[in-house]
Amino acid sequence: MQRYTILWADDEIDLLKPHILFLEQRGYDITPVNNGTDAVELSNKRHYDVVFLDEHMPGMSGLEALSQIKNNKPHLPIVMITKNEEEQIMEDAIGAKIDDYLIKPLNPSQILLSVKKLLDNKRLVLEKTNLSYQQEFRNISMAFLDDLNHEKWVDIYKKLVFWELEMESADNPEMGEVLEAQKAEANSNFCRFVKRNYESWLNDPEAEKPLLSHQIMKRKVFPEVNKQRPCFLFIIDNLRFDQWKAIEPVLGEILTIEKEETYFSLLPTTTAYSRNAIFSGMSALEMSKTHPDIWVGEDEDDSKNKFEDEFLMRLIRRNNLSFKMSYNKVRNFGEGKNLVDSVRNLFTNELNVIVYNFVDMLSHARTDMAMIKELAPDEAAYRSITKSWFIHSPLFDVMKIISEKNARIIITTDHGTIRVKRPMKIIGDRSVNTNLRYKQGKNLNYETGKAMETSKPERFLLPKTNVTTSYVFATEDQFFAYPNNYNYYVNFYKDTFQHGGVSMEEMIIPLIFLNSKNA
Repeated sequence: MQRYTILWADDEIDLLKPHILFLEQRGYDITPVNNGTDAVELSNKRHYDVVFLDEHMPGMSGLEALSQIKNNKPHLPIVMITKNEEEQIMEDAIGAKIDDYLIKPLNPSQILLSVKKLLDNKRLVLEKTNLSYQQEFRNISMAFLDDLNHEKWVDIYKKLVFWELEMESADNPEMGEVLEAQKAEANSNFCRFVKRNYESWLNDPEAEKPLLSHQIMKRKVFPEVNKQRPCFLFIIDNLRFDQWKAIEPVLGEILTIEKEETYFSLLPTTTAYSRNAIFSGMSALEMSKTHPDIWVGEDEDDSKNKFEDEFLMRLIRRNNLSFKMSYNKVRNFGEGKNLVDSVRNLFTNELNVIVYNFVDMLSHARTDMAMIKELAPDEAAYRSITKSWFIHSPLFDVMKIISEKNARIIITTDHGTIRVKRPMKIIGDRSVNTNLRYKQGKNLNYETGKAMETSKPERFLLPKTNVTTSYVFATEDQFFAYPNNYNYYVNFYKDTFQHGGVSMEEMIIPLIFLNSKNA
């Protein structure tokens, strides 16, 4: 077992010998000194794992010694020990980046707890995380044997994300590999679940079903719109549930997170279908029939999301609602800064819809740019980049401004993404769309059984451009690849984040309700 070294400075160090013996018997090597000057000199000359500093010493005080030691060794943990419980002393110590704070008279167990928290924390957390996940592993694996409904699948996905974040914080790559394998098994079972139930969700009024894309405005957003305070709906494109959990602590500092819900994205899990479904309150088939003037099909070159605001206005009128609203779309940093400058003007509206495209741009950049591939080789790095971007983004600045007022905030997205690893060959004509996770067209040739397909798009509430149009969706971590230049194509897209198909990451969507803390 590793022996740790502790430098302990106290002008009454001789009176602390029982505590020193207590620590030495438990494997810690103690260097005692009776003044702050010696503590600073020794900390510069030798390696110590932690320093104990008495706050009140003749000559150089503990706070002065703390400042000098931190200047030379900013990452060296320091525990301040004092008889003084004055708030100002505590604040000064915390402001000087103290790592722990103990009040005399000292208790041996209190000292040991502080040392373990600072020095053994990583090992103890790792051991506890391993043990807890091993127990959860069995529970999740047994759950796959049951006939799970959509609520149970959301619960399993949330548990897997929770453990993914726990393994990441504990820096536990070995158990992380076990978790990754279990997540793959979960996705395999989830895709079978969606295959069995998706059609009934769309066509059977009596079927047990999750909330779907085209239902969230009417059921979740419109009821939040009232005259007492403005409601801000943020649709952050491509925001997966685990990415939400990464930015949740940041937002929790400025906003009250009231409730965390989920909904299921319609297929295909792409912006053109799922986001238009949100704003129109309709499936793609209904949009193509009811709004042919603004529906943009697969066979058209126009942007598939040109008319989100018009879809929304028509949905509001169809529900006989009347309120003042705004629609804003942010596609780049400049538009984000413009929103920061103008957001205060939006508080007179009952509803403000803000579509923020950055996470979507990041996922596409992840495919196209070598640098992004280096920065985001896996889910943990992808979450880290998302969090770093969010903290420094105009979007966070906008939310800070909103947090100063009495406002309701809803955060969601239209679909998630999955890191694709396994190619699946598919053959189609020139009219077939280019998305890697779903294909739409005629005469599609692929290995049946591995994907989710429908030759009757109307049963999936999807439009068809001709009589023989069919849709096929990649499941789990697969992606479609054409036989031509197959190896190049596979190497280029493998381990990139894609969307359009069937997986927990793409379909189970965060729907978060927040309030200003001064509400």
